[in-house]
Amino acid sequence: MATITTTEAAHQAGVTIATIRHWCRYGAVTAAKVGRRWAIETASLTHRIALSIRRTRKAKPVTLTPERLVAIGGSRWQKNGKDRIYFNDWAQFAGLDISRYQSGGVNGASLGGRGIANGRIGAILASIDKVWFDVADGKFYAYENGSTELSIRYLNGDRDTINLFALVVAGIRAAATN
Repeated sequence: MATITTTEAAHQAGVTIATIRHWCRYGAVTAAKVGRRWAIETASLTHRIALSIRRTRKAKPVTLTPERLVAIGGSRWQKNGKDRIYFNDWAQFAGLDISRYQSGGVNGASLGGRGIANGRIGAILASIDKVWFDVADGKFYAYENGSTELSIRYLNGDRDTINLFALVVAGIRAAATN
């Protein structure tokens, strides 16, 4: 039985994390609580998404407006002819799930349901300093402290290369369409 996190499920289903949690609580998807988190069966989620697709009309394309981006957590900045929406909590949109001790230190982290070694999460978080949407040209940008192409070492010892900036942008677009 393959399972995924609420963040991954929300991205796959194109709904909010709150909707996924609601589906878990009321049995719309097969899921089990593991500690404080939901583990959602991928087959059940796929079935639920198929049911939603059958019932809904074809969605109109969503335009990324400043109002929509601010509504999902962006912060608008306008100065010297520049108009930008900054995302200070960009890690949430990338699907990084980080739990912390009361002291603020990392207790555990995962990306896509796979655990990340605590020693690596600091480098991941430090790799991108700022993410913003330029209202004038309609594009996303990031100040990078390192490469956005990161080799992530998961707890099981595997190494995967991910494009962190692409994950952030995809997460913001998904959140803005809901």
